[in-house]
Order: sequence, then structure tokens, then C-alpha cells
Amino acid sequence: MFKNLMVYRIGPNWQATVEQIEEALEKQIFVECGATQAQTMGWTPPRGIPHAPLVEDVGGHWLLKLMLEQRVLPSSVVKRRVDEMAARVEQETGRKPGKKVSKELKEQATLELLPMAFTKQSSIRVWIAPAQQLLMIDAGSASRAEEVVTLLIKELAGLNLHLIQTAESPAVCMAAWLMDGVPPEGFTIDRECELKSADEMKSVVRYARHSLDIDEVRQHLAGGKAPTRLAMSWRDRVSFMLTDTMQIKKISFLDVVFEGRESADKDEAFDADAAIATGELCKLIPELIDGLGGEHDFLAAGAALAALPPTLSGEPSGEPASESPTSTASATTTLETAPWD
Repeated sequence: MFKNLMVYRIGPNWQATVEQIEEALEKQIFVECGATQAQTMGWTPPRGIPHAPLVEDVGGHWLLKLMLEQRVLPSSVVKRRVDEMAARVEQETGRKPGKKVSKELKEQATLELLPMAFTKQSSIRVWIAPAQQLLMIDAGSASRAEEVVTLLIKELAGLNLHLIQTAESPAVCMAAWLMDGVPPEGFTIDRECELKSADEMKSVVRYARHSLDIDEVRQHLAGGKAPTRLAMSWRDRVSFMLTDTMQIKKISFLDVVFEGRESADKDEAFDADAAIATGELCKLIPELIDGLGGEHDFLAAGAALAALPPTLSGEPSGEPASESPTSTASATTTLETAPWD
């Protein structure tokens, strides 16, 4: 059901029903690329059945599916066609095309070749947990997830999202876990990680199917390399890869999760898979956030800063500046996350 997750906090003032979201998404239902369209995107039934709802409610968790289609047009093919067209222009005019004409030729060649290009489809799942005020996007990259966020904010009135940030940096925490071999309660360190230096060389060391509880790893950490990826398991039920940007990648549900599950048809299997995935991840995510020091509360931090006297918040006080050094103050808070059960 989910392979990668980026976790977003939903703003406190947004409220919507399944019916309202369904109505909003219907304005951009997925349609295949036209003959001269390079790409298209739109919403499609997450159950995979034509004309099914665009929003599936499974146990209070709302599932959406964004479909993307693009025409695959290799740059080498475009270049060859542009070269042919440029050669013909040079033969007719006696001059090589300039930058402006070359750009126009490239655009013309692209439009000419697009109808003959193959199409490639991909999909991105979106999971909204309204009770927990969280939204998760199953995207392999931050840029792709941000495209989905932009689309959702445009279509769902009043929706405000920000990427979950923890009180402690994932990279710092992963380094500490590797150094002392003690991950948060309920988690174990698996046999894969990536370490990267912060200097201009950006040297990288990767371990795959290798024990990480060795002096060599600790020496790399002591030498200044920081973890960017670390494979972990949660309570022997879910394995995943944690990144330094708080992405949860390579999610895999272990065999014990499916014990006792009976075979079902495609429709029943969707409900079962969705219930299992959301049920397990709804427990894993808050425990992972706790293991990273808790969630940073932007609203509380902003309110605390606003409550400071003007001289401490950085705003002019109207009083003459003192010649003595000024002091600054900062406020940090930890968010009490919404209940997950």
C-alpha cells in the first residue's frame, strides 16, 4: 500500500468531510495525455475500479490517488530531428540558425514528435489521518511530494500543511544510535546505512547487508561523516529506511503482520491492506517522532517569540539603544501530538 512516506502536519483550522474532498477532487479527474501534451496529472479512484469514489474512507483514514502520465521523448531523438531541420534551414538560407531560430526549431520538433512518443504512467498515494491532523504522501522525492502538496492546497480550501520537523535532527539522532548501539525503544538498527561528509569532497560511505555495530562505522562518525540513511525495524513488524530529511522510505511490512489474514477478492484485499498499513504506521510514526525528541511546535514557538519584550524579540522598543552588549533569548517547545488511537 505504501512504499515511502513524507509526513505533514495539517493546520489546526482545516476541517473537511469526505464528501467535500470528493467534490473538490472531481474538478481535476485524471485524463490521459492528448496528442501534443507532454504530461498530465489528475485524481483517480484509489481502489482501482472505474467510477469508484476518489476518496476511500477506511476506518477513519482517507485514501487518495494521484495519477501522472507523461510522454517519453528522448532528448537524443529531439536533437536528431532538430539537426535535420537546422541543416535544411542552412541549405535554404546559406546561414546556420541562430539561438532564437534554434529554440523555435526545438519547440517545433518536440510538437511534431510528441504524438509518436510512448506514454508512461505512475501514481502517488495520499493518506489523510483527520483525527491525528496528519497527511502522508507516498512519494520517492521531496520535489514530487511538494508538487502534490501544491495541488492539494490549491484544490482543498483552507488546507495548510507543513512538513513534520522534530526537536532533534534525524542525522544527529542516527549518529548517536550508531555510536552507542542504542536506538529508541521498540526500534532496532538493521544492516544498511549511508554516511556522508560535510566538507567540499562530499565523500560517501555505504553499507549494505553489513553489520553496523563495528568500530569502522564509529570511526567514520568520529571523523565527521553524518548518517543520511539508516535502515531500521519497528517492533519486528515494519522495516524502513529513515533519512536525514525525515523521509520514511522502503517501507516493508514483515510476515508477522499478515498472520491469520484470509485470502480475499481484490475489493476485500484493498480494505484489508489499507487497514493493516494505516494501523501499523499510525503506531510507528508517533513512536519514531518521540525517538527524535518529539515534534517541533511552530505555532507555540511563534507565540512564545511574540510574547517576548520588544528588545528580546528583535523589534524596536522606542528607547535609546544601550551601549552595553545586548542579550538575546530563544524559546523552544515540544508539541504534544494528537492521540493516535
